[in-house]
Amino acid sequence: MTAHLPLTAATTCAQPRAIGSVRLSTKPVGGQTVIDGLYQKGAAKVVFPRATRGLTAVLLNTSGGVTGGDRFDYAATAGAGTHLTMTTQACERAYRAQPGEVGRVETRLTAEDDATLWWLPQETLIFDGCAMTRRLSCNLAPTARALIVEPMCVGRIAMGEDTVHGHFADRVSITRDGAPLVLDAWTLSGDMTAQMSRAAIGGRATAMVSLTYIAPDAEAHLAPIRALLPDTGGASLLTDDTLVLRTLAPSGYHLRKTLLPILDHLTGGHVPICWRL
Repeated sequence: MTAHLPLTAATTCAQPRAIGSVRLSTKPVGGQTVIDGLYQKGAAKVVFPRATRGLTAVLLNTSGGVTGGDRFDYAATAGAGTHLTMTTQACERAYRAQPGEVGRVETRLTAEDDATLWWLPQETLIFDGCAMTRRLSCNLAPTARALIVEPMCVGRIAMGEDTVHGHFADRVSITRDGAPLVLDAWTLSGDMTAQMSRAAIGGRATAMVSLTYIAPDAEAHLAPIRALLPDTGGASLLTDDTLVLRTLAPSGYHLRKTLLPILDHLTGGHVPICWRL
């Protein structure tokens, strides 16, 4: 006789979740930046298109986005004297999550002496019902340079999704030789649309970007960048070589129209081709 157990929460199979990781490092060879080490696993992949400067790594999420329970972690080291640009194939999507489940994305970046590291992911699109926590840490050697960009959009206006509820927590931590340099953290939880509509938070904007540029010529870029910003943006110097920027926009399209000229200015026109409108 075969016993049949009743189907309960304890015996129900858990829904599949996307897990992925990438480990990447670079080294100089003959005046060029080349791959030193590469490891990729699960739903996280990386491809290397032809680049006009240094090495460009394009991250791919083969699951199509991040939902509750998904886990992604990325780690990259720009070796001494190299130039590494990291971007994404398309906009990342923070999808609706099951109750009690949170998607998590962790990125750890390192730039060694005389290295340049550009972190230029495309926008993260926050869907109604999402639950996601994202953490980025970057440690720079004393003579390293970096450009760190994190753009995001709340809701999908073109799809009629103009009211978004959920939870999204973001944290960017940048250190130089282990000492704190920049800490930028924010959280939207509950009625995100209502929160972004408040004058002291978003002023009805649905898109936002945080940018940090760390290099000896940061001060020289401040005035030109301020001239490129709309009334909803601002840029300041934290130190002589650290420039920070934040700007709001009514849509992802308007955000990119503002951001692209700034990125072109800071990179000398070497923005990855996948960024172009």
